[in-house]
Amino acid sequence: MSSVSARLPVFPWDRLEPFKAMAAAHADGIVDLSVGTPVDPVPEVIRRALAAASDSPGYPTVWGTGELRDALVGWCGRRTGAVGLGHGNVLPVIGSKELVAALPAQLGLGPGDRVAFPEPAYPTYEVGARLAGAEPVPYRESPTALDPEGLRLLWLNSPSNPTGRVLGAAELREIVAWARAHGVLVVSDECYLELGWEAEPVSVLHPEVCGGTTEGLVAVHSLSKRSNLAGYRAAFLAGDAAVLGGLLALRKHAGMMVPAPVQAAMAVALGDDTHVSEQRARYAARRASLRDALLGRGFRIAHSEASLYLWATRDEPCWDTVADLAEEGILVAPGDFYGPAGERFVRVAFTATDERVAAAVRRLAG
Repeated sequence: MSSVSARLPVFPWDRLEPFKAMAAAHADGIVDLSVGTPVDPVPEVIRRALAAASDSPGYPTVWGTGELRDALVGWCGRRTGAVGLGHGNVLPVIGSKELVAALPAQLGLGPGDRVAFPEPAYPTYEVGARLAGAEPVPYRESPTALDPEGLRLLWLNSPSNPTGRVLGAAELREIVAWARAHGVLVVSDECYLELGWEAEPVSVLHPEVCGGTTEGLVAVHSLSKRSNLAGYRAAFLAGDAAVLGGLLALRKHAGMMVPAPVQAAMAVALGDDTHVSEQRARYAARRASLRDALLGRGFRIAHSEASLYLWATRDEPCWDTVADLAEEGILVAPGDFYGPAGERFVRVAFTATDERVAAAVRRLAG
């Protein structure tokens, strides 16, 4: 166990605990904007599907029911613009975070291999590389400037966590062409694809990006944010059938099965766009309120054109900002959780309840 932990950085949120305690001491309670966890109810149509499938005594299949695979293919065509997908191009997985952490090892990467990911970025990309014994390679500009020698896996994240930045179709097309020319697998984390505010996110599976073929491409999608299903651990992959076929074989051996009731809930959730529009409206209102309050308090907002976060700065060390806001009972995530490029930013999630967001707005205005 100690050899595993030696390969990993300190778990970031452990460092935030003293500031969480400080914020919790506020007379009106803490407003926790540090983690992007859903707080709104699971839509009733999804809960009904889960309950209806609750009598599932047998083992589920690793690659999912036919109904789920139909729903995954249909959603990808409708929401990403992907063409020509079949059941071999989709694979349900047990939450996207576990997938991100395990993927390099599941692909057979190890010492001598390199895994590239954007900076600032979700820290689990680096964790996954380290768990596999591969070399983590952060990049700040276009990954096409990287040395392709030994590079086996290239992570993209658009819309980005934490910055909310969206990569346009032309930029994605250039990256995909470069990766294919050098034999590098592109895995695009697109979990916030349906949460664009000032830009329309584009999938790597869109024909304008990939040329109508999924060769060398895998997209990661999650129902945690768009359907409030973080507690269900409901996610999936879509893309290159050869890559997904290899992962399917490995996951069969390891027994990595999405529970049958969750599979039924996923199929219904992916077929219903109404609840997604309703949740978007909630997030849009919270985003607008917090954005105006932060700007009024002297913050500058960078990127943040999509996702569930505002990437904010007062051009000071991020921990100074964290401490200042914690004294007012507001907890935010320091930008250096996401790499050195974030050391003067904080990430502000707008996933708190309307009441807590309103409390934060009052405190920022005070």
